[in-house]
Amino acid sequence: MTARAGTVVGMPDPRTGPAAPLTSQPTAQDEVVGICRDLIRFDTSNYGDGSGPGERAAAEHVMGLLTEVGLDPELFESEPGRSSVVVRLEGEDSSRPALVLHGHLDVVPARADDWTVDPFAAEETDGLVWGRGAVDMKDMDAMILAVVRQMVREGRRPARDVVVAMFADEEAGGTYGARWAVDHRPDLFEGATEAISEVGGFSVDVGGRRAYLLQTAEKGLSWLRLVADGRAGHGSQVNRDNAVTHLADAVARIGRHPWPVQLTPTVHALLQGVADLTGLPFDGEDPSSVDALVTALGPAGKFVGATLRHTTNPTQLTAGYKANVIPGSAEATVDGRFLPGLEDEFVSTVAHLAGEHVRLERIHHDVALEAPFSGSLVDAMVDSLLAEDPEATVLPYTLSGGTDNKSLSRLGITGYGFAPLRLPDDLDFAGMFHGVDERVPTDALRFGTRVLDRLLRSC
Repeated sequence: MTARAGTVVGMPDPRTGPAAPLTSQPTAQDEVVGICRDLIRFDTSNYGDGSGPGERAAAEHVMGLLTEVGLDPELFESEPGRSSVVVRLEGEDSSRPALVLHGHLDVVPARADDWTVDPFAAEETDGLVWGRGAVDMKDMDAMILAVVRQMVREGRRPARDVVVAMFADEEAGGTYGARWAVDHRPDLFEGATEAISEVGGFSVDVGGRRAYLLQTAEKGLSWLRLVADGRAGHGSQVNRDNAVTHLADAVARIGRHPWPVQLTPTVHALLQGVADLTGLPFDGEDPSSVDALVTALGPAGKFVGATLRHTTNPTQLTAGYKANVIPGSAEATVDGRFLPGLEDEFVSTVAHLAGEHVRLERIHHDVALEAPFSGSLVDAMVDSLLAEDPEATVLPYTLSGGTDNKSLSRLGITGYGFAPLRLPDDLDFAGMFHGVDERVPTDALRFGTRVLDRLLRSC
């Protein structure tokens, strides 16, 4: 249902724009830290079961930021409180295919007792903004909003039409956010062929050289429920058809399976780039060579190491109701992630590992993505980064998780991860995602606004 009527429109006419002189207007760099902190203060925790607070309050705040500068965004809801915001900016050349610039407003939950600070207080200390969502992904949301506000105030248009979207529910697969919008409001993305979102464009130290990892691929997602049925009975009796035993065997086989290393084109290109920067040898058939290159990426190796192979991690177990009663069924869940182009192999292998006594039920399944590290958009992203950091290099990489680009791919939209951040070498950025004490440098936020502004001017 639509919570606010509104037409998705272009930029205000610069001839009738703000009366105040441009010199008196705040810039994106002036605003981005404050916007980020304000967004973090909205608890938009997504528990995946519909019990969270939802995104409505944060979405209304985004609406205010956009309408304040003269835009007419639309807020819509898939369910009460599950709110997303979309606005279309008219470009200098609207005949070109449009670009989707999107973020998500929800965050994973945070237990305050585990944190050094209140995860929703958005404290700014020692040049860092702390809080849940600081890197996933209210930092990028803030950069997008700050840059858009600056462009509108200055009467500038992007190079082509840009659809700005702030989605609900990304942390649970996008069912109530991007997926709902794609299925029910495809008109919002009319003419769009490419998209930019989170978890790419951040810097890493590679052998003393700064490199930015531009996300061109992401693994597929397969959340599975394993169900074992057996013969219920007294715990003292011999039972050859024990559901818990069947399940435990399957969980152990799946969790311990030694998935082989398989280097997809994006991973191969990344490792070759790391080898070129470090002088380390690269032999895709030699596990020690591959491991050394992943290690050379420092904390970012947490992301990259999980993209060398499929993964299947058991995450939950449920069975029984009394110590001396053998239950008639038992269940487990597995978080599976498969490599681009190898979905069928993954599915068949997991089914074989589960065995004859266990059936598999899909909780959530979504595609793997892989886009070329080439073309005019990639060139523009690379050029925008290097204009701000000329001595750096840019490499492609695969994300081990997933983004809302999966949903947009259903409309034929090619997605990239590009949330540009120049980070301190000793910051464990990968460890911040869904971790405790999540934080982002304020200088990195300002850097990102400069890069995004350059990109929208040129792409």
